[in-house]
Amino acid sequence: MNNNRLLSLDVMRGITIAGMILVNNAGDGRYVYAPLEHAHWNGFTPTDMVFPFFMFMMGISAYFSLQKYNFAWSNASVGKIMKRTVLIFLIGMLINLFGLVLNKGFDWEHWRILGVLQRLALAYGFGSVIALSINHKYLLHTAAALLVVYAGIVVGTHSLEMSPDSILAVIDRAVVGESHMYRDVMDNGTNIAFEPEGILSLMSSIAHVLIGMFVGRMVLLHKNNPALIINNLFILGTILLFSGLLLSYGVPVNKKIWSSTFVLVTCGFGSLLLALLMYLIDIRQKKRWTTFFEAFGINPLYLYVQSEIVGMSFSACGLCSATMENILTPCFGNYLASLVWALLFVLLNFLPGYILYKKQIYIKI
Repeated sequence: MNNNRLLSLDVMRGITIAGMILVNNAGDGRYVYAPLEHAHWNGFTPTDMVFPFFMFMMGISAYFSLQKYNFAWSNASVGKIMKRTVLIFLIGMLINLFGLVLNKGFDWEHWRILGVLQRLALAYGFGSVIALSINHKYLLHTAAALLVVYAGIVVGTHSLEMSPDSILAVIDRAVVGESHMYRDVMDNGTNIAFEPEGILSLMSSIAHVLIGMFVGRMVLLHKNNPALIINNLFILGTILLFSGLLLSYGVPVNKKIWSSTFVLVTCGFGSLLLALLMYLIDIRQKKRWTTFFEAFGINPLYLYVQSEIVGMSFSACGLCSATMENILTPCFGNYLASLVWALLFVLLNFLPGYILYKKQIYIKI
């Protein structure tokens, strides 16, 4: 088993990136195929799994990367963490700016500061610093402590509902400003500034990365015994999943506040899926189906950024709406047309990914 290029990890990462592209481009927004929609508030759909899966796997990959520096503080290790954190954060901000300019022109007052890549960047950065600072036997302990503290803050401040008075919204308004936040709609129809990748919920996202790092440590410790890794992943995944579901009666599973139970449930599912893929790919050697997802998995950030830019461009020029209205909807109906467009868009983004895959070109950030 090659810990630098673990095929099952590449495939799972590819499934996740393809899934992120799929759910982010489900037609023109007027009609969305139901499984491609996020849960409005509490609960989760298949769509709500893809982003946390990528964060989970980012933790695994980060652990592999930090091994090169012997998990020691040095100019090289800190420089690597800082460079990657800043670059990913800035790319996320530029994607937000690109979308803003396409739709409204440049308007600094409404440039969203936070977002998906920004959340990934900060969770990676803080998680990596923690990994350099603690005994790795305590990765899960540290993650658990973060989740308990975060849950205590959210419950203690009555912030389990979407509200401008939620402590999450209050902190984000104070730090980034209301006009730089994402807009969402409350149950009563009120439009408010509420950031799903906000500052306080970063605490539980860091825990998410640390759980991924714990899995990465497990893989490295037992790299010559894949059967043991798979067994441990099934045990870990089952414990995390059922813990999250049971605790959800007190703290609901909620992506928009990245609740502690959301972390447990998604890391549980992620561990189980990785165990299944390792069994199929690394043990049973069932690899004939993996090429499509491997092409996405070896250049995940590049293909995600590409899909965001292309998707925004298609929407801004009216290509998405025109194709839906004149071709797909008459053929498939409103909701199925949303799925067909999303699948076609994934295939479009696969083509450059496949070329990079065949040429063995890895675009690293």
